[in-house]
Amino acid sequence: MLDKNQIAQRIAKEVKDGYYVNLGIGIPTLVANFVRDDISVEFQSENGILGMGPFPYEGEEDPDLINAGKQTITALPGASFFDSAMSFGMIRGQHVDLTILGAMEVSQNGDIANWKIPGKMVKGMGGAMDLVASAENIIVAMMHTNRAGESKLLKECTLPLTGVACVKKIVSNLAVMEVRDGKFHLLERAPGVSVEEIQQATEGDLVVEGDIPEMKF
Repeated sequence: MLDKNQIAQRIAKEVKDGYYVNLGIGIPTLVANFVRDDISVEFQSENGILGMGPFPYEGEEDPDLINAGKQTITALPGASFFDSAMSFGMIRGQHVDLTILGAMEVSQNGDIANWKIPGKMVKGMGGAMDLVASAENIIVAMMHTNRAGESKLLKECTLPLTGVACVKKIVSNLAVMEVRDGKFHLLERAPGVSVEEIQQATEGDLVVEGDIPEMKF
């Protein structure tokens, strides 16, 4: 079973040279810490920065440099800063190659719910809806089950949707799965986790073909 940093480390393998990448709030923000040194990647944040680096070391934080989740960040050489209108123009204009988001629920059709639990106060949608509507490659970083042990990978989402049929791949603390043909397809399993454990933790239809390898980092 993976922790949050290991989920981010596995997702970092999906980031390719030359990509423009948007990182959502939560686990996705950790991905920047694990991208290979031999590739060039531009991380974009919807509050208006292109060229984010890894999180700063303690004591080196700059309170004027933050991401969309209000976490302090670093800026790489050549980074640029701009207003929200330009930032969302980049997103809506499909200039972002990969979007990595957290989720509360994902359905086997690729629907995602990640912004609101009815009855609980939220500050707003943020940029999530624009990101899922515009990005062609969306990877979700999430825990496979909730605190009660109930599956978050469902036949149909029960929470208000952020986007419909948009998620391409999921990396959870148990597995790597691809969303295809209205089903979850198991690609990899976390070290020490069996296929049976993944099946039991997945409410939606899960396709298992052949031997499923353990994740490699």
